Amino acid sequence: MTARDDILASIRAHRPKHDCPEPRVPMFDDHPPPDLLAAFGAALERMGGEMLQRGGQGDGLASLRAKLAGAKIVCSNVPEIPGNRVPGPGMRSTDLADVDYGVVRAAFAVAETGSICLTETELGVNTLGYLPQHLIALLDPADIVPNIHHAYRRPEWRRAHYAAFHTGPSATADIEGVLVHGAQGVRSLSVLPLPRATRNPSS
Repeated sequence: MTARDDILASIRAHRPKHDCPEPRVPMFDDHPPPDLLAAFGAALERMGGEMLQRGGQGDGLASLRAKLAGAKIVCSNVPEIPGNRVPGPGMRSTDLADVDYGVVRAAFAVAETGSICLTETELGVNTLGYLPQHLIALLDPADIVPNIHHAYRRPEWRRAHYAAFHTGPSATADIEGVLVHGAQGVRSLSVLPLPRATRNPSS
């Protein structure tokens, strides 16, 4: 028997026998924002993102189409916007290195932090959230939760292989405090509030 085995055996022998249930963590939602969409938009813009305005009855995607005007390569993983590159099973992560705009739909968003959540379902190819020059996310206002405590109760953390929060565009600041966007990822993150065509009952 090794010293490691001795140590582990001693820990097992002296482990408390009583049950230790996990503590109940409050949701900290006694005073939620009266308008989750407005709160999310304000937080997103504080973090360097942009909230796009939904168009009227004529074209709800007008502001998004204006963003994409002139873009050479658009990789879209949403049915609302056709791209000229579609993520698929055979696509390699590096195939998105020359994409100008990536378009996805956020799984949900957090009003408190201005974050959107993306999983492998929303991205199709993992690097769609990182390699394009710019990222645009569609967001159903019904998918906004008040804070991070509510966010971690969402089903995505249990059913997805991974889930990642994106809070504004990529940013870094050197020792002199010069802020640079796009250093490790997308140069801009824009969000367009747009309801889903069909609601997911498990959301």
